[in-house]
Amino acid sequence: MTDVEPLTPASRDDLEQAIAFALRFSGRKRIRTAGEIMATIAAERIVAPLEEAGFVIMRKPPGVGAGALGRGFEPPKRE
Repeated sequence: MTDVEPLTPASRDDLEQAIAFALRFSGRKRIRTAGEIMATIAAERIVAPLEEAGFVIMRKPPGVGAGALGRGFEPPKRE
């Protein structure tokens, strides 16, 4: 078997933030055509019908980085 981390359901807030980010940025470049509030409203309006229809969005565990290490993340022990 491979060392693939299990997927977990993404929260509604995570999904809204990811969609709002995608509406505001193209890669690392900010898109000036949509405002912060409009992106947030659009993300909420997209996520609500998906949630009502029973969609489940899966998410990988966070990668090891400074933020994860600062929260006490310990990498899995290899045997």
